[in-house]
Amino acid sequence: MRVAYLVNQYPKVSHSFIRREILALERSGIAVARFAVRGWDGDLVDDEDIAERNRTRYVLQGGGMALVRATLAVATRAPRRFIDALRLAVRMGRRADRPLPLHLVYLAEACCLVDWLNETGATHLHAHFGTNSAEVAMLTSVLSGIPYSFTVHGPEEFDKPGFIGMGEKIRRAAFVVAITSFCRSQLFRWVEYEHWPKIKEVHCGLEQAFHDVAPVPIPVAPRLVCIGRLCEQKGQLLLIEALAQLERGGTVVELVLAGDGEMRAAIEARIAAHGLGRRVRITGWISSVQVRDELLAARAMVLPSFAEGLPVVIMEAMALRRPVLTTYIAGIPELVLPGQTGWLFAAGAVDALATAMAECVAAAPAVLEQMGEAARERVLARHDIDIETAKLAKHFRDAAVAEGASAAAATLHVAAADKRPALEAMR
Repeated sequence: MRVAYLVNQYPKVSHSFIRREILALERSGIAVARFAVRGWDGDLVDDEDIAERNRTRYVLQGGGMALVRATLAVATRAPRRFIDALRLAVRMGRRADRPLPLHLVYLAEACCLVDWLNETGATHLHAHFGTNSAEVAMLTSVLSGIPYSFTVHGPEEFDKPGFIGMGEKIRRAAFVVAITSFCRSQLFRWVEYEHWPKIKEVHCGLEQAFHDVAPVPIPVAPRLVCIGRLCEQKGQLLLIEALAQLERGGTVVELVLAGDGEMRAAIEARIAAHGLGRRVRITGWISSVQVRDELLAARAMVLPSFAEGLPVVIMEAMALRRPVLTTYIAGIPELVLPGQTGWLFAAGAVDALATAMAECVAAAPAVLEQMGEAARERVLARHDIDIETAKLAKHFRDAAVAEGASAAAATLHVAAADKRPALEAMR
């Protein structure tokens, strides 16, 4: 079967898990057409992302006139479907936090995708993230009759489920993927009980090539690494405050912030204010190979997030036999076991974060290596990319069977309706 993937921006440094999923699906025998709204001109550091960009078709790359032409073509060819999709887009816009014209743009993007789906022969459309890409997928389904599904990661979807019409998207979908049990429970809140069975739990997965390396001893240096976008939800400002607290108490910790983002200037300002320039290094965006090198050069990974789904970098650290220091939120406790594979502490608690960091840098390497082995065993059992993608592939195939059965039933219903006048005449 052939499935089309839709992502708002692809490829992207922080979306490597989508790339891994697509490639694993193709290994399993499902062909995947890549569509994205934007991302053809993004800065990339990973060769695999560059290769994926060459395989991806971009909705906005043709400009506004291409969207206008696609909209007029669909409206002319299938006026009833277009009116239904237009009504849905207006209804979504009335209750949303984004203005109505943006939802009409989503409709135009959906019109563009209709012809692309026909060209590729895709029989199912899958979107990543439950925000605007899921809305475009839903509108495309109304226009084309092709079923859709989407994966919800959080935390953005959990911040405003009513404004993004999460319930409507779930009701109309063939199925919905939640990446953790916590994520699944949040989706239960926004849709009626009869739709709960269509919400499936499928974990993000790791490629064997990333973690299939010989064990690297825990370094003696008191170095911790934090990997992730420099943004409000990851909590790096709190991390700088905890580091300053430890510095004042005489505990030396080296910190690597691997990533970049909108809060870099604010983080650099706090580093300077505390005089921590010699203790902190910010790498900017780095490739997956460099991420692995930074993890192996550190005693553990620290991630004091305020809001999450389940960060892939936690999985990567654990797969490389590194304990994790992170917050007791969302899906994280489903993977990280305190005292066994790392440390868990309350989100926003700078004292608890500082205590965990101090304990980690003071721990004997043998203790951390034991925790790292337990971490690797646990994450590989729960997040193998081929095992998790096999679950997803089954959901795609089950949806295709259900769609075929539904179409057959509709055909029989129409045929029966056509026979009724003749039967009435015979009577």
